[in-house]
Amino acid sequence: MNKMTAEEKSVNGIPLFYARSHMSTEINKTGLWRFVRPRYDEKTAPCSVACPAGTDISRIEMQISRGLFKEAGETLLRENPFPSACGHVCFHPCEAFCNRNEWDEPVAIQHLERFLGDTVLSNGKERAMNPFPDNGKRVAIVGAGPAGLSAAYFMAALGYTCEVFDQHPEPGGVLRWGIPNFRLPAYILKNEIQRIERRGVRIHCQKSVTQDFLKNEKGRFDAIVMACGHTKPLEMKIPGAGKAIEGLEFLHQFRKNQTSGFRGSSAVIGGGNTAVDVARSLVRAGTNPILVYRRRKKDMPAFQHEVNMAIKEGVEIIELVAPLQIQEQKGGYLLTLQQMKTSGRDEMGRANVVPDGSGNQTLSVRNVFSAIGAEAGKSWYLPADNTGKNLNLTHTVFTVDDRPVIFGGDLTNQIKSVADAIASGKQAAMALDIYFKKGWEAIEESIDDCRVGDGPSLSMEIYRSGDRKKRNPYIVLFDEINTDYFESSSRVPATHGRNDTHLPTEPEPALPTEAAIKEAERCFNCGICNDCDNCWLFCPEVAVGRGEKRVIDLDYCKGCGICVVECPRNAIVLEEESI
Repeated sequence: MNKMTAEEKSVNGIPLFYARSHMSTEINKTGLWRFVRPRYDEKTAPCSVACPAGTDISRIEMQISRGLFKEAGETLLRENPFPSACGHVCFHPCEAFCNRNEWDEPVAIQHLERFLGDTVLSNGKERAMNPFPDNGKRVAIVGAGPAGLSAAYFMAALGYTCEVFDQHPEPGGVLRWGIPNFRLPAYILKNEIQRIERRGVRIHCQKSVTQDFLKNEKGRFDAIVMACGHTKPLEMKIPGAGKAIEGLEFLHQFRKNQTSGFRGSSAVIGGGNTAVDVARSLVRAGTNPILVYRRRKKDMPAFQHEVNMAIKEGVEIIELVAPLQIQEQKGGYLLTLQQMKTSGRDEMGRANVVPDGSGNQTLSVRNVFSAIGAEAGKSWYLPADNTGKNLNLTHTVFTVDDRPVIFGGDLTNQIKSVADAIASGKQAAMALDIYFKKGWEAIEESIDDCRVGDGPSLSMEIYRSGDRKKRNPYIVLFDEINTDYFESSSRVPATHGRNDTHLPTEPEPALPTEAAIKEAERCFNCGICNDCDNCWLFCPEVAVGRGEKRVIDLDYCKGCGICVVECPRNAIVLEEESI
């Protein structure tokens, strides 16, 4: 009989006892019986794939849950230079793909990002990415919005000298002049832009860039990034259209508290985010807004949670009506609307609408606002088809004529969001760096090597590391999570800091620290090891080691697969033994 000894261990303070052989296994190593072996294999969470900015969400939530706030903030900043802005105004597609949707409620990812951005990262002492040495290349970036500033942020991290030019008095683009304070306070944006400037990025405001300027500065700049956005409002093609107040201009005035003259009822024409922001701002300015939209409410391009907030705050929405005419009348305007009905789909896949033949209706209002969209201010802001080379990427268009020019942001993004603007800036930085180091032909393949899972999002962390391999394309689904090790719970309420019944003029404050930790603990941490010790605890051969890096002693692992079954997060796989 083999000599056996009992050894005492503990997990979370609970004493454990197991028997270990000191004779037979030294002679008969159980690993010799194995035909499959376990391997730690971190996979991709669906939330990260859904994030246009490519944020490593599961890892960040794990770090928050452990109180590692500085580390979580730096992990976030490796992929996102605007964590606070995203925490306030992002449409958080990540939450729609959170695996907890299949069980109870999604993790409040946006509020956790706001917690990091507004509190942990507000002191300006973070150091997420040490910049590469100066490579001697200079890049001119046209537009100081989220896309242009993101491009500068990531390019500076890659060793480029960047100068940003913008026609407005202050940088920030639509984040500065197109989003009201109750969604994104000015001081929050200021902190984020200062973080970018600390990387050596020079921002020139009140500088209208012309084609002649870029041509004359050819010797000073090796490449150009065009990220000037859609700043020219679309015009309504109806009689009296000139009597309508332009929505973006109103939001600009609202940011500067110059809207005290608006009272009574107002009509807002449009269904996008700008239209909804105008309507919600009008509520706070003391008017009663009516939002009119030519399609159905469910077809509105505005982010649904913003539409829901508008309705909650008292904004009336009239759907399936198209403006025909704006007429002046005593004390305001008469807006004539044509009743519409759906009829198939248009060339863009949207619900098509046609007059339903029931006649017209009129609205008598004090003011009419137009917010039907915007376009590029000048034609040369857009990529031309007659350039020497064109490469259409997911968020940018790369062209080469006399030098490389990349078009990004709202100029090329189908979805107009801060997260997509960040993705555009990151892709521009990668593409330019690849072009200068490897040439045109290597751009697509090299970018593809840095994808998050199987989606279009990119990881700058992977690109900078030199290990140009994709994050594991395997996406962990809900049925691959071992829910026996989790408890069902509701997300932490966001409304924690306000007790009054008045409309807020500032956003909800960030989650308190305790609430942030509690909410982060709800994350499954899909696909990544969080050192729960299940593998060590259940291994019958005591072949799993503990420490900073998990190792499996293959001399004694017999490939039973218990560790794989008991891993709560699907962070271990079994693979066939090689002969």
